[in-house]
Amino acid sequence: MDNPIRFHDLDKLSETERHTLLKRTESDLSRYIESVESILKAVKEDGDLALVRFAREFDQAEIKADAIKVQSEEFEKAFESVEADVVEAIRFAADSIRVFHEGQLPEPMRMNEVRPGVFCGEKVNPIPSVACYVPRGKGSFPSVVLMTTIPAVVAGVPKVCILTPPGPDGRVDDATLVAARQAGVEEIYKSGGAQAVAAAAYGTATIPKFDKIVGPGSPWVMAAKRLLADEIDPGIPAGPSESIVFADHTADGRLAALDLIIESEHGPDSSAFLVTNSREVAEKALEAIPNCWQSLGETRKKFSTAVLGGPHGGVVLALDEDACIRFINDYAPEHLMIHSGEPFKYLGAIKHAGEILLGRDTPITLGNYLLGPNAVLPTSGAARIHSPLGVRDFLKTTGIGYVTSGAYDLLAKHAHTLAVYEGFDGHALAVSELRKKIISKD
Repeated sequence: MDNPIRFHDLDKLSETERHTLLKRTESDLSRYIESVESILKAVKEDGDLALVRFAREFDQAEIKADAIKVQSEEFEKAFESVEADVVEAIRFAADSIRVFHEGQLPEPMRMNEVRPGVFCGEKVNPIPSVACYVPRGKGSFPSVVLMTTIPAVVAGVPKVCILTPPGPDGRVDDATLVAARQAGVEEIYKSGGAQAVAAAAYGTATIPKFDKIVGPGSPWVMAAKRLLADEIDPGIPAGPSESIVFADHTADGRLAALDLIIESEHGPDSSAFLVTNSREVAEKALEAIPNCWQSLGETRKKFSTAVLGGPHGGVVLALDEDACIRFINDYAPEHLMIHSGEPFKYLGAIKHAGEILLGRDTPITLGNYLLGPNAVLPTSGAARIHSPLGVRDFLKTTGIGYVTSGAYDLLAKHAHTLAVYEGFDGHALAVSELRKKIISKD
């Protein structure tokens, strides 16, 4: 019987085949755009009524318009129903995530003397509002609540909400509510998918308009963010999960297999590759992966087998370590885990990855839940130009300038020259001798 896991010999692939290997499921959103456009239009026109209709259609949830916002008694029930060890784990994770993001806070204001008597700087303020999107379709994600809301709270955003799909019972996942309270956010709305993005962008009778939306989501969510970018800041592109596990010749293929499963179980639209320059490591991983599947539930096993046996996953054998690194940088994965006896030796060569987890004792699971750095990461190659979600995503800066009278003349001379060259008479007039005459008279 053929091995169900895709095997790619990188050295034997054509340039086209190699390029195809770099693609993700949301690389082309065109097939989602048309259906998403009709959803956005409905929310814009019908508001809460559209959200109720789409909750029934997409989430199989019956909710009423006056129940879209989570009430305080729902929080109390959640704390009663969630097991104590889960609450403890959420608190543990929240503490780590908060400490890490507090370390990202910049100085509230800075000024530097760039020339004698010329002072420039900036002041930092939080953005006015943000909606944090927490998916639910393929699972419940209190971890995403912590990763999206805590940096916003640390940044001091005055208005933070959570948008998340309701379950079939019309309620929000209990652990999601527990995590929200631990993060300090109690404004939660029962809405998911493209319709939630539309609600945050346009506002409805229940859900106010927000300035920004952050958080991972399906291709429908990604398409909605793209279409509504003029209405709301869509944040970093964070689509279906993806990972590369890099294992050199010193790695244990069985451990590499174990870590390859992590992101592959998120859903059939995920991407997951083991990249190695060792045929022995590749063969051991190929042998171990089916054994790992036997420990998964049917749904997660189905997702993982679809990914690792499909066009967006499997085992990649490269000629040498340099070829591995080139492929990783070209791919720019959301998650990168390095299996090696000396993982730090590769750190300098990795230019493009949402996160880098070093060594056998730092599996992606820890990064996803409670290590501290944010696990909402750029996907689909966006790690080449985007950073992980963090405090800076919720802050804006305002430039500040101050020129002393003794420093003015030199700056005015050069500014006048440039203004004349560019043909801006008013600019030139404002730094002409007329200004000095007015000041001297005062």
